[in-house]
Amino acid sequence: MKEFKERQGVFMLQLIGVSVVLFALHSYLLYHFATDTVLFFPVWHIYAFHIFITLIVFIVINYRFSSGKTDIFNLFMIMTFLKMALAIVFILPLILSDFENKQPDVFNFFIPYFVYLFLEVFALTRFLQKQ
Repeated sequence: MKEFKERQGVFMLQLIGVSVVLFALHSYLLYHFATDTVLFFPVWHIYAFHIFITLIVFIVINYRFSSGKTDIFNLFMIMTFLKMALAIVFILPLILSDFENKQPDVFNFFIPYFVYLFLEVFALTRFLQKQ
C-alpha cells in the first residue's frame, strides 16, 4: 500500500503541474488570439473533466497493480475506451446543438485530451518499467 500512495502522490503532483501549465497556456492563447470566438464550453470545464477522468483511470490502474495484478494492459485498454466514451458524452451537447462554430470547441477539448492521455501512458509505463 505504501507504493500505491507514493505513485499516487507523484502522479498527482505531475497532473497538477501539467494542468496548471497547460491551462495557463491555453487561457493565454485564447485571450490573445481568440477574443472574438464564442465558445460553447468554458475552458475550465474541459480541464476539470480531463483532470477528473485522468485521475480516476490512474487510481484504478495503480490500485490494481498495487494489489498484485501485474497484467494491467487489458484494464488500461478498457479504461481508455471508457474515457473515450465519456469524452463523447461530454461533447455530445455541442454536437447536438445548433451552435454555429463548433470547430474551436472541438479543438479546445481534444488537444488537452491527447496531452492527458500521453501523461497517463507516460506515468504508467514509467512505474511499470521500474518493476
